[in-house]
Amino acid sequence: MTDNTATPEYGLKELQLETTFGGMGRETSKDIPLIDLSNFDHRRQEITAQLWQAATEVGFFQLINHGLDLDSVRDAFKLSEAFFALPSEQKQAFPLKKGLNAGWEFMSQVRPSTRTADQKESFQITLPHMDDLWPNQTVVPEFHRVMLDFEYRAWQLGMQVLSCFADRLGFERDFFSQAHDRRKPDYQSTLRLLHYLAMPEESQDDSLWRAGAHTDFDCLTMVFQQEGQGGLQVSPGKDAEGAGDNREWSSVIPRDGVITCNIGDMLMRWSDDQLKSTLHRVRMPKPGEYRGPRYSLAFFCQANKEVIIQGPGGKYPPISAADYLLQRIQANFAEKKPS
Repeated sequence: MTDNTATPEYGLKELQLETTFGGMGRETSKDIPLIDLSNFDHRRQEITAQLWQAATEVGFFQLINHGLDLDSVRDAFKLSEAFFALPSEQKQAFPLKKGLNAGWEFMSQVRPSTRTADQKESFQITLPHMDDLWPNQTVVPEFHRVMLDFEYRAWQLGMQVLSCFADRLGFERDFFSQAHDRRKPDYQSTLRLLHYLAMPEESQDDSLWRAGAHTDFDCLTMVFQQEGQGGLQVSPGKDAEGAGDNREWSSVIPRDGVITCNIGDMLMRWSDDQLKSTLHRVRMPKPGEYRGPRYSLAFFCQANKEVIIQGPGGKYPPISAADYLLQRIQANFAEKKPS
């Protein structure tokens, strides 16, 4: 893609993450790999090497000069906020379709890591299942058009990044584009609009999280954030046993024009565990921090349901993407007894 995104001149190879202390686990300072995608076709080999190093050693990275127009991102945020500002009675007209990851939900995720509901609401856009789920022009003008366009642009960028991993894994360059084919009825990549609830000044319940610690089930997640609305934290590695007081967490400072990416469980398996799925969470604001609503946009690159997942070395038996996601959902949200 050509670069038409206005981004700050950082002048550094990496962005340093915010240093904080406290909360569940130890919060510390780490460097997050910052990857410049400008002049992609001529720099493909260099960019591929940087992505591979970030994904094998850290599991998360940030993209700049990625070609996704900043105005498009802002338009999507504006309409996301307009949707979430609707009365609950109106949003209930677009309910989440069970098992299809399409529609609106409110505080419905309870993660094993917290055993409390995530303090958020979301609207999932998964193209084959959006019948009767689009707000019309009188409800949120231009929502359908803008979100369809943004979903396509995000898909294009995700496939560009995944093509670099395909090169290194020994697959055909368009391997992941074929595996995430938007034209097929079993397409299951998802654009998720997220609204994390405002926190009253007098409230400080340490048992609550905007999103409890988890890994993603997909191949690649791309997160768009707004400056001043922090809370996203990452911890390299996916070993849930280290998710308590001994695990280190680093806070990702949101910046306009910067996309934060993480490897998901699906790509970790597909790479025979070479690429690292990353544990992450969204913490509640601390005293003295911004306590208003937080909005983010996330695009999840998930292979089509009928695609078979098997790594180049055959470390794991083949499994369909549909069965793999079901397996991961059951493992993540299964009832667990307190230790």
